[in-house]
Amino acid sequence: MSSESIEINGHETVTAPTGEAAILVAVQSALVDRPGVIPAARGLSHFGEHSLGWLAIAGVGAALAYRRGDARGELTWAQAGAGAFGAHAASVIIKRVVRRRRPNHPAIRVGVSTPSKLSFPSSHATSTTAAAILIGRAAGLPPAVVPAVLVPPMLLSRLVLGVHYPTDVAAGAAIGAASAGAVIAGDKLFGDKILGSRLFRGRNSSRRADVR
Repeated sequence: MSSESIEINGHETVTAPTGEAAILVAVQSALVDRPGVIPAARGLSHFGEHSLGWLAIAGVGAALAYRRGDARGELTWAQAGAGAFGAHAASVIIKRVVRRRRPNHPAIRVGVSTPSKLSFPSSHATSTTAAAILIGRAAGLPPAVVPAVLVPPMLLSRLVLGVHYPTDVAAGAAIGAASAGAVIAGDKLFGDKILGSRLFRGRNSSRRADVR
């Protein structure tokens, strides 16, 4: 990549950002100073850290399905939580293999702390994409609705906060979608067997007796 020097305060020079760093600077220049953008991005960051927010939503969904005696719903909500966490775990493993460093150009503003210095892929993008697909499925919504609402803001927030390059979040979204696809494929193969297992039969028969 080519680079050039720019002046700061008329005398100090640094290398101008190029490639993905330049894209990141452009995104931040357009959005960072707008009211509410940084607090919203930080809120998304904290919610998605280690996929904990998505695990909480999946747990509530599974609990509500259990209360109404809906074994299939209970399973699909459990799969949403497992898929989000599994996607997060996969991203962490890939990070340790790739070992790409996070953005560190002086022109890039970093707006939140991170648990590691590794950047590729974005774990937030990975777990959010998997969670969005599987939560929408568990809620019985059209496949594109929840991902369209949740994924773009999370991906953009990682750029706004200066902690990922565009390819980090794009790869994370692709890995998250693949992880969700694997969960759905696994459900088609083994879902009925799981529902017929002693664990689900016992719990749901007990629940129906309580309701009566």
